Amino acid sequence: MHTTASDGRLTPGELVARAHASGLTVISVTDHDTVAAVADVTAAGAAFGMRVVPGIEVTAVDDGRDVHVLAYFVDPSNASLAALLLDQHALRVARLREMAARLAAVQIFIDVDQLLLAAAARPGSSVGRPQLAREMVRSGYVGSVQEAFDLWLATGRPGFVPRSGPSPADVVAVVHSAGGVASMAHPGVTKRDELIAPLAERGLDAIEVYHSDHSPEVQSIYQRLAGRLQLLTSGGSDFHGEEAVAADGTRARAARPQRNVLGSITLPPHDFARLELRSRDYAS
Repeated sequence: MHTTASDGRLTPGELVARAHASGLTVISVTDHDTVAAVADVTAAGAAFGMRVVPGIEVTAVDDGRDVHVLAYFVDPSNASLAALLLDQHALRVARLREMAARLAAVQIFIDVDQLLLAAAARPGSSVGRPQLAREMVRSGYVGSVQEAFDLWLATGRPGFVPRSGPSPADVVAVVHSAGGVASMAHPGVTKRDELIAPLAERGLDAIEVYHSDHSPEVQSIYQRLAGRLQLLTSGGSDFHGEEAVAADGTRARAARPQRNVLGSITLPPHDFARLELRSRDYAS
């Protein structure tokens, strides 16, 4: 799940309240490249008697393409993790400025400094394409976030800038140093199956079998793959919050509406227990 610390639409408190109302008892917020919401989520969860597992979704890069690595049971204050996130923030800012420059070349003008100021008001929060897309909507250049991506920000579009960053194996190593278990996020979406076996040899702990974008057939494929490679399984709804409501009362079309149902995907207790047990191998 994601909060306003990255690209979610709900604050940590709002998200925890919604999770509790949905009947969830154990949750983890995995914001992109930031642990800024972990403390607030943990405190809010305690008020509801919920268990909160500290987590993060780190953006690795392989051959110019994103590979998202989920980390659970991490120590948010770990020095190696903090150093990685500082580097990630600098890369995100540089990429955002370059995207804005490319958009300006086609007469789409976005004030990046204002976006960065808004992010700075939330210490440790991340900023990237989702925030840029929402600003394009607010400025009237597009009708929805999805349109911004489809026309301008997706791979091959005028505003796209390839990402740079650490390799998946390097991210896995940092996650372990921070006491966490590392899982490849939504492999059925990213379709980088060729990376899974080599990463398993480099210490990858799990793959995200249960995901709102995985059909039962896809789920079965990755369940079998996890078994063959002796990997654990993780899962989550990847909830970001509903699309914003426009002034006329309409709601923009969501790119992945199934992700807007909180609690739609859960992890079987025995799979959670195995992840927790593995995390003890990396505890300092």
